[in-house]
Amino acid sequence: MSKTTIESFSCPLPKMDYTTIQLAHGAGGRLSAELLEKVFLPCLGNETLNRLDDQAVLETPGGRLSFSTDTFVVSPIFFPGGNIGDLAVNGTVNDVCMNGAVPKFLSIGFVLEEGLPISELHEIVTSVRNAADKAGVRIVTGDTKVVEKGSCDKLFINTSGIGFIPEGLHISAANLKPGNKIILSGTLADHGMAVLTARKGLSFQTTVRSDTAALNGLVSSILPVGGINAMRDPTRGGAAAVLNELAVSSGVGIELDERKIPVLDAVRGACEILGIDPLYTANEGKLIAVVEADAAETVLKAMRQHPLGENAVIIGTVTGDNPGQVLMENSLGVKRIVDMPVGEQLPRIC
Repeated sequence: MSKTTIESFSCPLPKMDYTTIQLAHGAGGRLSAELLEKVFLPCLGNETLNRLDDQAVLETPGGRLSFSTDTFVVSPIFFPGGNIGDLAVNGTVNDVCMNGAVPKFLSIGFVLEEGLPISELHEIVTSVRNAADKAGVRIVTGDTKVVEKGSCDKLFINTSGIGFIPEGLHISAANLKPGNKIILSGTLADHGMAVLTARKGLSFQTTVRSDTAALNGLVSSILPVGGINAMRDPTRGGAAAVLNELAVSSGVGIELDERKIPVLDAVRGACEILGIDPLYTANEGKLIAVVEADAAETVLKAMRQHPLGENAVIIGTVTGDNPGQVLMENSLGVKRIVDMPVGEQLPRIC
């Protein structure tokens, strides 16, 4: 009888600009992409992972599943509009549903720092439960680890989610076509500015609040309209990172109208004071939908009828020019490149 042998896999050390991990490697921009392309994908890549969508589509005998995982290290753990608990639920629910899936189940893992007040943990776990109930998902498995004081910043949370993809639905970042319209579901940069102002102890006349919310209800309200080719939630790296990823994945260009991009006055003021571009700032309750031109107005109308899409607007168009690039035109008719973010504007934002 022959014995089956498995040879050990060897992944060569890549040549990179940095020899140690930088904060910018976690920003969702160029250095994050380099880490994926040169470290993770050469060692772990396969047909499913290589698509680099926010979720994996898994074929099973019972149908297609959407599966995603995310880890949350936001600082501070409490911020105006939410905390790390509801953020962890909403963030994974949103990743799961961006291909049209119906999220159903979540796992949750806690890494707790020695000395964390039980009262704070209880408040966060309560927020987890409330967010899950609101999103219509169940926490079905989990894990807890405790590390020595100073080994993490109060607590980190990992969540993974599973959802079911309706038959015949194929929404993907690779589906963009010239003529498609870009719809943004609401104002940009609310979450990033809420976290940063809380971290820095800044105060404004109007409190800047996070937009953290589960988007599966909004998604289910626009899917019946049809004509939706792709959806993404602009978290790390903001809308700029997501739009660049979409342009590269589909080999198309994207042109934006700067005058149509909505930003709350208080958020815009905070961005100006801190020198931060809202396009590059994280959101946790917004989505970008790329839709067929003839369906755009109908999708927009359906989106505006949902509480999380009241401020939705068409902000741009997919073109056949400048493949892989995002351009934005200002009120003077001048166009500039909206590049993939390189550095880390806002570390520990989610």
